[in-house]
Amino acid sequence: MELVAANSDRWSGRNAFFAYYNSTIGKKYIMAFTGVGLFGFVLIHMLGNLQMFLGREAVNGYAHFIKSRPSLLWGSRLALLCIFVLHIVTAIQLVRRNRTARPNRYAEGKPFKASFASRTLIMSGLIILAFVVYHLMHFTFGTIDPSFLQLKDANNHHDVYTMTLLGFRRPAVSAFYIASMALLCLHLSHGVSSSFQSLGLKNRSTEVLIDRVSKFFAVVVFLGNSSMPLAVLAGIVR
Repeated sequence: MELVAANSDRWSGRNAFFAYYNSTIGKKYIMAFTGVGLFGFVLIHMLGNLQMFLGREAVNGYAHFIKSRPSLLWGSRLALLCIFVLHIVTAIQLVRRNRTARPNRYAEGKPFKASFASRTLIMSGLIILAFVVYHLMHFTFGTIDPSFLQLKDANNHHDVYTMTLLGFRRPAVSAFYIASMALLCLHLSHGVSSSFQSLGLKNRSTEVLIDRVSKFFAVVVFLGNSSMPLAVLAGIVR
């Protein structure tokens, strides 16, 4: 009897979990937490990449430190992949649910008081997804240019510095990178603010501050990530 009761409780717990996940509020919480997680990764990734300005030894040493710890590297990649996929899937589900609940378009063609960033959130997100896939194929997996993975520095470490130079010396690649960062800035400016709202931390007293901070960090990410291809094209980093 105790075993049956335990199984029944476990089944009830699973049903409660899936019921919460399938609810709109549950999905909004998932969007908020995964969004904050992805934003944190973007900041950390940007700070790591900015070591390009410190020279070859600094950025190559940073890359070697990470790659020499496979459990940390692949554990982080797996966690990030799960968060990324969950964020995208949940976003698509919420959009479909909203369209089903409100099948008719707004009388004037756009939602009242909705910003451009909020109206293009899904579109910018999909373009960013395409950029992420390209970025991984370009610099991480070497699919686009396999020779990038064979580059070595004086310490026999992967020469990330030279790889980045060669990649960003192509104007089309740098232009695509900068354009994607502009879309990421647009996405973050609304997405981060929405995450705080979904978590119940945004109200009348904190709304202005949260919106300003979200936009500030979105601009910081744009300037930080765009500075690298611009510096390479301008010959500042060479």
